[in-house]
Amino acid sequence: MSVTVYSKPSCVQCNATYRALTKKGIEYSVVDVTEDEAALAHVLALGYQQVPVVETSTEHWSGYRPDKITSLAVLLSA
Repeated sequence: MSVTVYSKPSCVQCNATYRALTKKGIEYSVVDVTEDEAALAHVLALGYQQVPVVETSTEHWSGYRPDKITSLAVLLSA
């Protein structure tokens, strides 16, 4: 399952999300919405106005969500 984190520079919640994903051993890719207009349009189309936005093949969410990251880690380890 691919995990993408849409972010921007100097984003405290983005950095917390990266740390939590790494701590749980979840591989992810980062897309900077300030440098990728298509990615920004995608995030807006999902209904989000702030980053980070985490997207997997089955769900997406906005903000630093340790509960979602833990659930994702459990799902990936099954």
